[in-house]
Amino acid sequence: MAQMTMIQAITNALDLELGRDDKILVFGEDVGHNGGVFRATEGLQQKHGVNRVFDTPLAESGIAGLAVGLATQGFRPVPEIQFFGFVFEAMDQVVSQAARIRYRSGGRFNSPITFRAPFGGGVKTPELHSDSLEGLLVQSPGIKVVIPSTPYDAKGLLISSIRDNDPVFFLEHMKLYRSIREEVPDEAYTVPLGQARIAREGKDLTVVTYGAMVHTAVKAADEWAKLKGIQAEVIDLRTVSPIDIETIVTSVKKTHRAVVLQEAQRSAGVGAEVIAQINEHALYYLEGPVLRITPPDTVYPFATIEDEWLPSAKRVLSGLDKVMTL
Repeated sequence: MAQMTMIQAITNALDLELGRDDKILVFGEDVGHNGGVFRATEGLQQKHGVNRVFDTPLAESGIAGLAVGLATQGFRPVPEIQFFGFVFEAMDQVVSQAARIRYRSGGRFNSPITFRAPFGGGVKTPELHSDSLEGLLVQSPGIKVVIPSTPYDAKGLLISSIRDNDPVFFLEHMKLYRSIREEVPDEAYTVPLGQARIAREGKDLTVVTYGAMVHTAVKAADEWAKLKGIQAEVIDLRTVSPIDIETIVTSVKKTHRAVVLQEAQRSAGVGAEVIAQINEHALYYLEGPVLRITPPDTVYPFATIEDEWLPSAKRVLSGLDKVMTL
């Protein structure tokens, strides 16, 4: 078992799956010889060959369209959208084709595609690179959306995604690529899709979040416990479509209070869906309304004010205090 960063865990997962199944193909902009803009595919072309790991033109619509065609012919494509903010160029192929092909073909075809894309704030990228657009995909039936927060989960969830017979969008937060390390098994293993994990045990309040905000929430909860002796439970969704509502409801029934934290803008996102489901399934267990901590409903800001726009541990602490007094 080795210490790995998230980017190393992702590379390792791709390497193992390419070696396991010759129907798996990895392709995208600069993923071949250069190993991708973040080096997530570094060394894979040299090991598995140019027919299995290859570069494409700078055309997200073409990348996604190629993936759909290959999927119908028995392949398991793993295309990379170089940054999630560029997904709009591929939305027709993703939503109108990949997500619907099993339904429209009466089950004759499926779409075992794993779209990979980096995203997320806190790294001072140029415009259109950091946007959290997962809400667009969550609104689209037929697509699973996975967002790991740790190297261990990244490897296991990516392997599960590649082996899944439905299209999966696997989103990789750029701030987490090399900022944390943990022990990751050398061999292949899976982490189930659609199953949340308890990132921090607690009894007084439930915080539901995902991606890089898991670490922000745990930091705030640890500080809160030291300052006030109040224990917050932090749930890492891991998969935002489908959402593991059972784990959330079980926690809310125990703590009776809830906060939802996300990096995406406030309106109509994963957080809003989580709150709706808590109200549907656990309303009578709540001692106050569910609080939502998010950035404002504005376009993603330029790097100079990015840190003020993103939810911080200080803002989360303020939210936790507020919920306890509602």
